[in-house]
Amino acid sequence: MNNPITRVGKQGLDPLIKQGLDQAKENGESFGKTLENFITEVNGLQNQASMSIEKLATGEVTDVHEVMIAVEEANTALEFMLEIRNKIVEAYQEVMRMPV
Repeated sequence: MNNPITRVGKQGLDPLIKQGLDQAKENGESFGKTLENFITEVNGLQNQASMSIEKLATGEVTDVHEVMIAVEEANTALEFMLEIRNKIVEAYQEVMRMPV
């Protein structure tokens, strides 16, 4: 069950983002709903990583690499979500500074 390592950047995250945006357009979802779905996915990754760590601690899983991959995926997704949040807050603050 080896997954090839893909480069994060143009080839790694962009197709995932485009896929999510295309799905949102097809479903007619709002920005809020798309953001909510993304947060739910990140939470799922966090829970999956936590369960992997518990299974490693109890001895159910012996492959440390799989656990580390799950933890790093969750960490990367969380960092990405935080950057999105920062950009949203920054955009909101910029709009609030505009003269009416």
